[in-house]
Amino acid sequence: MNPIIQMLTEHNISEEKISELFQALTENPLMAMGIIQQLGIPPEKLQAMMGLVMTQPELIKEAVEELGLDFSKVEAAKSKLKEGL
Repeated sequence: MNPIIQMLTEHNISEEKISELFQALTENPLMAMGIIQQLGIPPEKLQAMMGLVMTQPELIKEAVEELGLDFSKVEAAKSKLKEGL
């Protein structure tokens, strides 16, 4: 199991919420940040998860694929974010 999905599961986040989070991540990363804040993960655990993502960004692709989502949408969202900055 992907370590990001595993961490979310350990915090009793439902599969439905995990899929919703990664779906939002593929479509609108800013919206995903709002969802993350609503999950109620303790700040120290959230920080550990973010550190994991920052040091191993390929984990996002693995999680998206594990959930059966379209990773090309993540790439498109990243491009959109860069254009907006």
